[in-house]
Amino acid sequence: MTPARDGLHARIAGRLPEITDAVLRRCAAEVPFYGRLPEEVIEGEVRRSVEASVLFFLRMLRPGHGPGAGEVTEVVAWSARRAAERVPLEAALAAHLVGAEVLWRALAETTAGDAAGLDAAGDALLRHIRHMIPAVALAHLEEQQRGQAEAREAHRALVDALLAGRPALALAEAAGVPLAPSHLVVVVRPDGPPVPGGTARRLQSALDGLTGTKVLTALDATGGTVLLPSAPGSTGLDMAGLPDLLARLGEAVGRPLVAAAAVAEDHGAVAAGAAEAGRVMDIVRRLGRPPGLYRFEDVVLEYQLARPGPGLAVLAAKLDRLAERPELMDTLRAFVRHGHNRSRTAKDLHVHRNTLDYRLRKVAALTGLDPGVPGGARLLDAAVIAQDLLP
Repeated sequence: MTPARDGLHARIAGRLPEITDAVLRRCAAEVPFYGRLPEEVIEGEVRRSVEASVLFFLRMLRPGHGPGAGEVTEVVAWSARRAAERVPLEAALAAHLVGAEVLWRALAETTAGDAAGLDAAGDALLRHIRHMIPAVALAHLEEQQRGQAEAREAHRALVDALLAGRPALALAEAAGVPLAPSHLVVVVRPDGPPVPGGTARRLQSALDGLTGTKVLTALDATGGTVLLPSAPGSTGLDMAGLPDLLARLGEAVGRPLVAAAAVAEDHGAVAAGAAEAGRVMDIVRRLGRPPGLYRFEDVVLEYQLARPGPGLAVLAAKLDRLAERPELMDTLRAFVRHGHNRSRTAKDLHVHRNTLDYRLRKVAALTGLDPGVPGGARLLDAAVIAQDLLP
């Protein structure tokens, strides 16, 4: 170290308490986060942090000196501790810039009349900032990412416990998630083939934004399970409000949603609710139902017909003679789908009413079941469902 630089180093080091005091006063006055801290924190951990930063700068005053890997690692670790203590990044950066201003004034005073000395000191200060600011930002980013990863793991563990019927209150407390007393358990699936990338993230973001809370989910690119807080008589979502929420979620992901929902009256009922919603979704998917909200009562007949047993095959076989007449099978499906409404069926098929009537007479002739007779209509409805449910 040159004598001039050695003298500057010694003089700045000798002003360490004065520089630290000035930085603390300005941070408390100019950076809101520090202005709200108790005096004992300012005089304890914050003072030690400021002193560490100034000492790091003093190393820059050595000719040709840049911090080694160990010194930078020390700064990153030190900054990570601040981030772990929830010091906001903007506050940490502001404090370092305040410190740089205070140091610059001290350097200007110490090198008064020495232009070369001031130039060298300014160069050292800029190198200090160039190393310090990225290190602080990196430490905060890594800490933030670590915290987010831990939060995701805690949330997923909580959801897994609820869906498996295991005790979840301790997990909820550890994750910092207040559990609603009851939930709507919703299985969602974007209509159509999966779209890779972003579906789960967009769904989660939209759910959190629309409900104003961090919604517990188990989602991937194909959809998944959502646990919506539901508390009758409070601000919780109820089943009546679910269709509107689903429509807005569909807008967020760019695809209409197929959803199956069940009510879990308490935490222990979430697993049963998820199983019920899953069964409903399976029926809806196998029948190719359009996007929308479905509950068990909406598919109870179809669910019962899908139970194991010989009846399903017997019912499906009643339509075997339509296999070689696909236009008749399509007509019958549309007729059943539209609740036997002939006008809507004809419009859907883009045929004249007379054409529809002719085709329905052919269905009756080939199957022996007349759709115009209540008994025949019921069996035809069941046979169409059975056809769609067969593996």
